[in-house]
Amino acid sequence: MSKDQLAQILQVGAQFPPPENGGLSEFRSWFEASNEPTPIPPGARIDRVECGPVTGELIEFDGAAQDSLVIYFHGGGFFFGSSRTHRVVAANLALRSGVRVLTPDYRLAPEHPAPTCHHDAYDVYLWALEQGYAPSKISVIGDSAGGNLALATVVRARDEGRLLPAAVVLMSPALDLAGDGGSHRSETDAPLLTAELIALMLQIYVGDGDRRSPELTPFDADLSGLPPVLVHVGSWERLRDDAVTVTERITATGGDATLKVFDGMCHSWQMFAPMLDEGMESIDEAATFMRALMA
Repeated sequence: MSKDQLAQILQVGAQFPPPENGGLSEFRSWFEASNEPTPIPPGARIDRVECGPVTGELIEFDGAAQDSLVIYFHGGGFFFGSSRTHRVVAANLALRSGVRVLTPDYRLAPEHPAPTCHHDAYDVYLWALEQGYAPSKISVIGDSAGGNLALATVVRARDEGRLLPAAVVLMSPALDLAGDGGSHRSETDAPLLTAELIALMLQIYVGDGDRRSPELTPFDADLSGLPPVLVHVGSWERLRDDAVTVTERITATGGDATLKVFDGMCHSWQMFAPMLDEGMESIDEAATFMRALMA
């Protein structure tokens, strides 16, 4: 258990708070700068590629399986974050899985209103199929808002009669946009994803829209007939019950869903992977899960 590691990381991060009176561009710049120093494994090859309606980073290491692809949707509340801010997760997934990892830079709100990023995510999956990747050689993963996009993509693919990927991994998925889960109220001291940041996300992405709309979240969708799903969440985060509930709903349909709650971990702890044992543990387990199902 590495609670001491996490406490030290959070203490250092607190010395570089987000801009208090800055606008959206300043907030995004702060987030980019905050994550830019995080090291990635040596030997990573990073290429900028077109992937459907957007571009993204394709990361691979020597010996990567060329017939397989992990599509990783980054978090950021649908309005910030990028392939660059989440490169540490993508690169470690690529190294540990031995598979190419694509992180699309889906378009963000408010410049591109909801549900643009959901459409982008689905179109990236269709692009991968058009490139000749067999569905059985594709896995879809996302953290936070990206977890929403990952699950929404697979649900839509099923609804539209498309072949489905081999595996789905959800890391602290942001699914309960209505905030019905008890952890949204009980985890008042949870860091990083604060109540204020959740409110800002909802204001920017959802606005006056329906927070249960299937265009914005697959939380209340029919969750039957999905590929195997692995769900990771921290015990110390507001979105804990999003993960618990979606796992219960998938298994209630007869689906294969596995939940692991990491004791003492906060939201998006995988972003601290090089310095946090549980960060690497989560990435390792996700990589192993996906690679086994793409074999």
